[in-house]
Amino acid sequence: MSPPDTNLKKQEHRHRGPLLGIALAVVFAIGVILYWIADEAVVAPGPETGDEDITPPDIREGDVELHGDAPTYTVDPSDPDVEVVQ
Repeated sequence: MSPPDTNLKKQEHRHRGPLLGIALAVVFAIGVILYWIADEAVVAPGPETGDEDITPPDIREGDVELHGDAPTYTVDPSDPDVEVVQ
């Protein structure tokens, strides 16, 4: 069965607004996604060039500074849960 009154020109005219709205929403969504990707690319860290002289600080036993309220624990070296590295 086919619909009794099919006027394609009339249907085209009626659907023009909603289709235009859908197209605008898709274009807006693509624009937001591209903006987001570009923003992430701008703030992303770049590759390390190796030009910078980055040396880790020389930390020796007893050089650690703790805040006054930092918890401290006394560890027995014979404890099996403690790994002693020399």
